Formats: sequence, structure tokens, C-alpha cells
Amino acid sequence: MTTSTKSPGLQRRGFLKGAALAAAAGPVASPAVAQAMPDVRWRLTSSFPRQLDTIFGAAQTFAKYVAEATDGKFQIQTFPAGEIVGGLQALDAVQNGSIECCQTPVYFYTGKEPAFGIGTGLPFGLNARQQHSWWHFGGGKEIFESIFARFNVVGLVVGQSGCQMGGFFRKELQSVEDLRGLKFRIGGLGGQVLAKLGVVPQQIPAGDVYPALERGVIDAAEFVGPYDDEKLGLFKVAKYYYAPGWWEGGAMLHLCVNQAKWAEIPKHYQAIVFQACEAANNWMLAKYDAVNAQALRRMVAAGTELRLFPQAIMEASLKAANELYGELSEKSPDFKKAYDSMVAFRSDVLPWWQVNEFQYDAFMVRTRGRG
Repeated sequence: MTTSTKSPGLQRRGFLKGAALAAAAGPVASPAVAQAMPDVRWRLTSSFPRQLDTIFGAAQTFAKYVAEATDGKFQIQTFPAGEIVGGLQALDAVQNGSIECCQTPVYFYTGKEPAFGIGTGLPFGLNARQQHSWWHFGGGKEIFESIFARFNVVGLVVGQSGCQMGGFFRKELQSVEDLRGLKFRIGGLGGQVLAKLGVVPQQIPAGDVYPALERGVIDAAEFVGPYDDEKLGLFKVAKYYYAPGWWEGGAMLHLCVNQAKWAEIPKHYQAIVFQACEAANNWMLAKYDAVNAQALRRMVAAGTELRLFPQAIMEASLKAANELYGELSEKSPDFKKAYDSMVAFRSDVLPWWQVNEFQYDAFMVRTRGRG
């Protein structure tokens, strides 16, 4: 058996050329080929600035994959936050048809629907791999299809940050009491959890985080992890860097597409968009895994002091989180449905993680200096 040495791109172009020749040979086939590969032009607005080249880069990578798979017939132009709409208004713009699609963490919109907090990542929820597994094989996607439909969008997973950091703090945290009155830039349900402990959560777009922390408008800020936090310059204006970001053990980004625009494109274009989203998701997580460690070393060398959240703060936060989930489950049937599904999935997979994945990772961390 022989194996082709041609690249996937060359094979695809060869196929398309063959299809074009066949169309030229028969006048009946030509309209069918043209209809199969229509020219489509979309705009995508991101919730993130261009300088964050991994998280915004995931949107650019997604658009690149779609164009390559359609030989340029389907073009998606990407815009960073603020060029068309603000980062926190991305979903609104897609919902009302002002733009075809957006890349955003849907937890920015928990004021519209609390379940969106689970769509991005629940505090003390799942890690990145577990989250993706729940979405595709644990019922998450099906639950959120109906939620997205109420907001006139189709939602596809298009990125993953992995476990995030706990953020930069001006002062060291010794106890739960140190949280009271703390003005903390934090998004999603994590802010609501910490509010129960006296924190004053602030939802601030990426581009405004550094000046707010520098001027003392806020006392602490979390964003994603070392690579992005370094780019935002947070280590220059706050000394203590805490871990882990228990509010985002894994954070999914979504591509939200206007329902009418989604219905206009052929089924095979829809399939290409889905596969490009999956590929961009893998690209983003892999890149963060590659660059976060290097960024962390650079910031520590520059004087950043690493800290773990005290156990008392972790325990108090978990208790507050469970109280919040009970309250939100009473208010929102969709939250309860998604939460119950996620918790059941977590209970099912954690024992396997404890036996195998966790044991392997823990051993490798303990022995990493042995060669």
C-alpha cells in the first residue's frame, strides 16, 4: 500500500481543481459547484485586545482555518475589542444582528442568564480536559443549545485557557478577613462567590485593568495566566501573585454566531466552522501550556512573589460557592440543569483522575529534578 506525500492543503486544492474541470466539461454541473462553494464574508468581534496574541490569536487562528478549508471562499475578518463594540458587548452585537459572530467568554453575561457562568467555567468546577469532555460527551453542549437559542445565537467552543492564576494583589493575604473590602477585578461567578466574603468584584475589560491597578482604583486583578498577565504589565504594579485561580480551573471561550447568519451558510460550511473551532481550541490551550511557564519565570526574576491562597480562604470560598449555586439554582432553571449535569459528571470522573492522572502528575512534579 502506498501513502500520499502531498500535504492536506495540496490534496484539497487538487480535489477542487478536479471538481472545477468536471464542471467545465458539463454545463449542468457548473451551477452545483458554484452553489457548493459560495463566497461568504463575516466579521468577528472579540472580547479581547490585539496585544493578547494567544487569546485573541485563537480568533485569528480560527478564521485562518476556515479560509484555508474553503480555499478563501469563506472569509472571517477579526476585530479586537473596542474596534466595533466593547469587549463586554460582543454577545449583544451578535444577538441583535449588528455583526455575524463574536469570540467571548459567555460568563461576561451572567446578568442575562446565570447559566452562562457554567458555560465558561464554574468556580471549583472542572479542569480544561474534563470541561471539554463534559461539553461534548456529558450533555453540556445539548443543555446550552437551548440557552443560546433564547439569545438568538448558535454557540460553539472556540478556545480554552486551562487553569488560570489567582491574580496579582498589592497586599499579602493571611486570612479570610483580608478579603473584606478588597476591590478585585474578576469576571464571572468567581466575583459573586468572593462577594459573599466581603470582596468588591469589578468586571473591567483587559485594556483597562493595568491603569485601574496602577492608580489604586482596584486592589487586585486576575486575568488569565502568566503570559497574558505579563503582557498586561500587572507585575509592575502589584507584588504578590496568587495561585490557583479556583474560579477558572478551565475556561472555555465561545464562538457565538447570529442564528440567521448561521442558517444562511451551507451545511458543509457549518461543519468546517465547527472543526475550525475545535482546532483553534486545541491551538490556544497548547500555546498557553508552552508560554505560561516562561512568562512566570521572567516575572519571578523581576521580583514577583508567588503565593498560594491560604487553606482557610480556599475552604471559605468553596463554602460560599456552594451557597451561591443553591441560590442560583432556585432562580434559574437553566442554571440548575447545567449545574446538576456538571456536578454529576465531575463526581463520575474525579475518582479516575485521582487514581491515574493526578498520581502521575504529582509524581512527575516531585521528581522533576532527577533527570
